[in-house]
Amino acid sequence: MADAAPTDSVQDTFSGTKPVDERHRIDEGKLETWLIENVEGYVGPLEVRQFKGGQSNPTYQLVTPNKKYVLRRKPPGKLLPSAHAVDREYRVITALYPTGFPVARSYGLCTDDSVIGTMFYVMDNVEGRILWDGQLPDYAPSDRREIYDAMNKTLAGLHNTDVDAIGMSDFGKPGNYFARQIDRWTKQYKLSETQSIPSMDKLIDWLPGNIPSGETVSIVHGDYRLDNMVLHATENRVAAVLDWELCTLGDPLADFTYQLMQWIMPGEQRGGLAGLDLKAMGIPSIEEYVAMYCERTGRSGIENLDFYFAYNSFRLAGICQGIVGRVRDGTAASPHAVAMGERVAPLADIAWKHAQMAGAS
Repeated sequence: MADAAPTDSVQDTFSGTKPVDERHRIDEGKLETWLIENVEGYVGPLEVRQFKGGQSNPTYQLVTPNKKYVLRRKPPGKLLPSAHAVDREYRVITALYPTGFPVARSYGLCTDDSVIGTMFYVMDNVEGRILWDGQLPDYAPSDRREIYDAMNKTLAGLHNTDVDAIGMSDFGKPGNYFARQIDRWTKQYKLSETQSIPSMDKLIDWLPGNIPSGETVSIVHGDYRLDNMVLHATENRVAAVLDWELCTLGDPLADFTYQLMQWIMPGEQRGGLAGLDLKAMGIPSIEEYVAMYCERTGRSGIENLDFYFAYNSFRLAGICQGIVGRVRDGTAASPHAVAMGERVAPLADIAWKHAQMAGAS
């Protein structure tokens, strides 16, 4: 679901750390004082690096002689309402960690802006592999199959988690998830709008009246994809799911069909699987992947996929437009954010095509 690029370039561009960008520099002295007071077992001295990947919340690696941590913060500057909710990220991983679900251990949340300028939290630095190309070009077919199976199993595990049992029943509004999300991304899109896109306008009119019935409720990640997880260093299993910024209570089919977008995106794009010989590659077909998920979550099948693809493409266009808006407002966290502007109209057109396949006219 991202721009095409050579594999080595993509992996090198987004993996690892770099010196902290000037606009994201923090007062390391104040931070270390907070760490000493709030993070169990913390011992300095401290070195701060910034992760290369990510568009939204600036993310730092905190290196000490005995341990590495990760710090996620709200970006500085003007922000869209309800965006960059690092406190929600902190709450959900803190609730999930004791269940054995693969997330990093959390250590503390700081809501005092005087420490580094914005709210932040600190968690474990989970070692392993972050892979940026869903086609997994450097892996054997058997490894690809295992990695996709692990992703499927992990997402099903999230959706099977009892929200009441982990104290998360108040994490989102119950019911009407799609209606609320369509309204949210419509508002975010309009706040960030930089050009007129007719297909987005048509989707804004069509989507609210065509939501499938039968919504259920679970924790939803909101941005579940390969590069938002850490794979174990040597085993094809998920060691930690990352980037919970869009997490809430909602319909699990929104989460699952968002990941299914890979299968309808062109193979020329990084991670896109459409038109590729998936059997030879060892990657499950979309039908196989759906069947795997349904077996793990007790479903008989999934209908209305074209609506879900229209919705997810619309939502992704809204997310990309929000990044364009942050470029305009000077708060985007990544130099790659500018390229997101070129994706908005094509995503809107894809969404409208699937809306038409679902009956829109």
